[in-house]
This record gives sequence, structure tokens and C-alpha cells, in this order.
Amino acid sequence: MIKVAVVGTVGIPACYGGFESLVENLTLYKSNEIDYTIFCSGKSYVDKVDTYNDAKLVYLPLNANGIQSIPYDILSLIRCWFLRPDTVLILGVSGCLFLPIFKFFSKAKIVTNIDGLEWKRDKWNKWAKRFLKFSESIAVKYSDVIITDNKAIGDYVDVEYSTDNVVISYGGDHAMIEGIDVGQEQDYYLSLCRIEPENNVQMILEAFVNSDKKLKFVGNWNSSEFGRELKKEFSDKPNIDIIDPIYDIKQLFILRSECKGYIHGHSAGGTNPSLVEAMHFQKPIFAFDCKFNRYSTEDRAVYFSSSHNLNSMLTEVTTDELSAIAVNMKQIAESRYTWKNINQMYEETYL
Repeated sequence: MIKVAVVGTVGIPACYGGFESLVENLTLYKSNEIDYTIFCSGKSYVDKVDTYNDAKLVYLPLNANGIQSIPYDILSLIRCWFLRPDTVLILGVSGCLFLPIFKFFSKAKIVTNIDGLEWKRDKWNKWAKRFLKFSESIAVKYSDVIITDNKAIGDYVDVEYSTDNVVISYGGDHAMIEGIDVGQEQDYYLSLCRIEPENNVQMILEAFVNSDKKLKFVGNWNSSEFGRELKKEFSDKPNIDIIDPIYDIKQLFILRSECKGYIHGHSAGGTNPSLVEAMHFQKPIFAFDCKFNRYSTEDRAVYFSSSHNLNSMLTEVTTDELSAIAVNMKQIAESRYTWKNINQMYEETYL
């Protein structure tokens, strides 16, 4: 039996983002040889169960995100001293400045997923970026295994730190639900993301304003001034439906099943979970043209680089081409982005 402690997420059941979905599915598909303990933010759960998916849950009285993510991760590592796991899986680099001290007192194997080059994201100020870059360097130096979720990030680690790494993406098949009746394909495109500048939200909206195509755009519009301004500007457009966040996986399943294509604007962060989830629905993918998205879709999606460019693509790509792209996306998803495969790759790193 290999005892694995997981540090760096809000916790499970998943209620936040990609790392939480990762942990939920790692525990769901785990082999009998793995014994998980998951650190969870007590502030994010009203009902604090002791176990979930046969994993033990430990609650800490801090938020897992924002500035509190640093003491949250450090406190989790301190608790690991007493749990004595064989492996510590760290998701993200916020608390990794503590790793030199932790390793001095622990014999546990450290496996760290450094996430999507967090220090490059536009939402951070220069001091936050410097801190995250420093934490990343500490994580790479003091971890036994570095996981990257995209080959483009893996290449960066090779060049920047001359360090080997293992590329393991995310599964997306959890988004597929059996037994739900869906209607015929509807005449709309779908976009789904956190409303942040780096996700090219405004670019996508402007492309559809000047188009006769319809768009349903789901996101946390009210969480920032940026989102509120865009919601105000584009809500009255007849072909654009601005939709507040949807966390019900059944509702998302219907939206994804009935759309005619998926628009993916992410420009940073490696392999994005919402992209690999969409690929399982056998829909044509229009993705922002960057190395992360090209790697995830194996250069077989439609790529855009501006509002005008996306607007043109929506009209110029033929029906036959879109059908072929949709089939390619499904084939890639089933070969690369299933949780059974992802779980096996993670468990191999513990060994």
C-alpha cells in the first residue's frame, strides 16, 4: 500500500476548478494499492465528511486560493510530517517555498504538478508574478518528479531549468453523462471559461457581434470589473446569450451536446480542462492560436488569432471540414484524455 497525501486544492467533492476535478477522479479511479489523504479547505465545505471516494479528508481553517493559498499549502505540508505519507502530491506552487524545510524533515517522495506557468498570467501584479516564479523554481529544484500538463510547459521546464518532467494532461470523459435526453443540435456556438483577459473573452464576443452566428457564453461575469463591463456591453446583442456560471454537470452536458461548435479562447495555462471536456462531445473546436491549444488538439482544430479572424473562420470553414474536425477531436479525446489513463500515469509517478 502506497500512502499518498494531496496538497494544494480546495478539496473534494470537487467544487472549484481543474485541480479539484483531477483529485476527485484520481480517487475515483485509484487502484487498490493507493491510499489517499486529501487536504481540504474547511471554509469551502458546509458538510465536512471524513471520507470521499475511499480517500481520507483533512480540513484546514484557511482558504485554498488567493493569498491564503500560501499558508494553506504550508500548513498542509506541516501536517504531512505527522501523517508520514510515502508520497506527497503537490498541485500548484504557492507553498513550495517551504519545500526545502519539509524535505529536510521528511523522507516522502515529492511529486509536483507546477500548473500552467501561473506567474505569466495577466491577473497577477509584478510582485505576485515574481513570487510565483520563485516558488516555481523551488518546486522544480526540490521535487522528485515534476508533472506538466502540456508539452509546451514541459519544453519550458527543460529549457529554463534543465530538468526532466512528465507530461500528464487531464481527463475529460467525466463530462459525458449517460441517460440524459438531449435534443437535436441547436444553432449556437458555446464558450465556457473564467472571465479573464487572457482567455480572450472580448475577442470572442466582438467576433460574434459582427456575425449572424449565435453564441452562448457561460462564465463568472460578476466576479470582476472586467467581466461586469463586458456583460453590460454585450448583453443586449440579439445573437449573444451571456450566461452566469453553471456548476450543474447535467446542464453543462445538455449545452455541450446541443451546440454546433465550441469556442476556446484560453491563451495561457497549458492543457485546459474545459477544452478536453469539450473534445469528448465530437464537436468542431475553434481554439485561440497558441502552442498550448495546438498541442492539446494535435494541430487538428480550427485556430484563430483575432476577432476578425474568428469571424471569418465561422463562415469560411465548410460543413465537411467541420465534421472531420469534430471526429478528430473525439478520437484524440478518447486516446489521450480519459481518467483511467490519466490515473495510471499519476500512479506510476508515485512508484
